[in-house]
Amino acid sequence: MARSNRPSRSSTPKPRSGRVNKWTREDPSADEPWMERARYGVQRLQDAPDGQWHVRRISAIGASKTYKCPGCGHFIAPGTEHLVAWRADHWSGDDASAAARRHWHPKCWESRSYRY
Repeated sequence: MARSNRPSRSSTPKPRSGRVNKWTREDPSADEPWMERARYGVQRLQDAPDGQWHVRRISAIGASKTYKCPGCGHFIAPGTEHLVAWRADHWSGDDASAAARRHWHPKCWESRSYRY
């Protein structure tokens, strides 16, 4: 029988001491807070005459869908930097306000009318 110069592998991988490779490193799905901020933007609380709003800036890299801006009615194309806003003082709770969030052009958000 021919011999191989490669070491044989067992069916169950054993962790090696001190070595880190793509199979033994920590789970990459466990995002750290700084990674989440880098990916989704920093959320800030903004006071306005119509209440408090959570506002998050979405980078051009993070914008992967088409959205309709409620300020001007035009579409926000994928790859366009924009804002996401939702009420901080929604009457039915945080989950309902997060579900009702809207994507805005930055200029439309700054110049929006408080008369609905």
